[in-house]
Formats: sequence, C-alpha cells, structure tokens
Amino acid sequence: MHIDFAPLSGGTYNNAGSSRQLVSYMEHEDLERMEKGIYTDGFFDLIDDNIYKSKVIKDIDSNIGQLLKTDAKFFAIHVSPSESELRIMGNTEQEKAEAMKRYIREVFIPEYAKNFNKGLSEADIKFYGKIHFDRSRSDNKLNMHCHLIVSRKDQSNKKKLSPLTNHKNTKNGVITGGFDRVNLFQQAEQGFDKLFSYDRQYQNPLSMPIP
Repeated sequence: MHIDFAPLSGGTYNNAGSSRQLVSYMEHEDLERMEKGIYTDGFFDLIDDNIYKSKVIKDIDSNIGQLLKTDAKFFAIHVSPSESELRIMGNTEQEKAEAMKRYIREVFIPEYAKNFNKGLSEADIKFYGKIHFDRSRSDNKLNMHCHLIVSRKDQSNKKKLSPLTNHKNTKNGVITGGFDRVNLFQQAEQGFDKLFSYDRQYQNPLSMPIP
C-alpha cells in the first residue's frame, strides 16, 4: 500500500486558494472513459456516492473559517494499493472501486482522524474521494488508486487539522495533538489486511540472502 501527501506547488496542488483546479483534475479521467463507454465512479464522501463536482468545490472552499489568505485550505492524499492488494479487492473495476471506497470509509479516514490525537472520529473529517483507473503512468497492470481532497478544517469548521505538521502527539504548548504520518501508514496497512483478510508477506531482513 502506497500512501502519500501531494507536495505543495503553484499548480494543481496549490492549496492556498480555491479547490477548483484540484477537483477538476480529479475528475479529468471521467471524460475520457465516458467517451469510450467505460465504467466511471463519481466523487464520494463518508456516506454518499456520485456527488457533483460543484458541491465538492463549494464545500471545501467554504470550510475555511479563520484561515489566513496564505494558509493551506485543503490537502491532497493519494492512496495506491499494490497489484497484489488490488487482486483481492474484486474481479471487475466496479468491484474494486466499491472495495476501495469501503476501505477509505472504514479504515483510512478513521485512522486519519485518530492520528491527530484530538479525540476525533471519521465523522469529524470533511473529505471527498475520487477513484482513478488510469494505467498509463505505471508498470502496474492494475493501477487503480484513489485521490482524496481533505479540508484543513474539521466538519464543524472550528478545528485546524494539518497532516503535514512535524508535531507528534504534543501535550503542551501552542500546538497540541500533532500527526504521525509513519503511524498512519502502518495503521492503514494493518487495517487493509484485516478488512480484506490479506496475508501480507513481510520480509525478514535476517532471512535475506547475503549479496
């Protein structure tokens, strides 16, 4: 399982302004697939599927209470299962997409929320996801992955949440809570294994052949 936070840039991943450019990018694959009559999957959140792009942009762009003009307004996260992980998530693209949404809703977002150490649950996180099926940018024959756009503020528009902070479970000072990305990756992987009964083969470095 590969999980990464998109680096900030002045282009698609510029998160100091509107989410429109990133959300439009997240949808770009749909047009190509619809022209070919291939299955597409719309935006989703914790509960609903097939959410309109306009609603995603409006919700993310309006959830910015007390943020400065130059502050990050949202974050982009990529969740990319390996080829062997994808194989156990279903036989068809639609089955795999449904399994991916289940994983995001039941494992990744709950672990993301807990990792702030602020007593948050998945219901406190404002996010939207989009499944991509494009295979052209990887040697992986099964290259389905998920793009997430996550608001900097929680659902109540009161708490600032940054997964890019370098603070980890801080108890005192101006910043309390923090975020441990390594812990998130580990918990998200273990959650995947449990959800799909996946037998992950961890290589023991002591058993590796001597070069």
